[in-house]
Amino acid sequence: MNRKILIQPEAESDLTEAYNWYEERIQGLGSDFLLNVEAAISSIQRNPETYPLIYKNVRRCLVRRFPFGIFYIIVADKIIVMSVFHTKRKPKKWQDRV
Repeated sequence: MNRKILIQPEAESDLTEAYNWYEERIQGLGSDFLLNVEAAISSIQRNPETYPLIYKNVRRCLVRRFPFGIFYIIVADKIIVMSVFHTKRKPKKWQDRV
């Protein structure tokens, strides 16, 4: 079953912030970041139960090459992305979104 991906506004904000940060460091690095996030989201969509539960019903997929995790829940026929979060930050911030 191919579930629909819904990206919460907070997760969109996370993506924009990270993209801008990487682009300020090296032009094109933000685009590489987004490509890796898109690949991770495609993998989540194909096999959402593959990734571990890390908090209540929240799962996490790590983004290749970048220290970010995609935090999501599965609800019926949807996958809701709640956060795209740097793995070194305190988890309380994304946990408050649950």
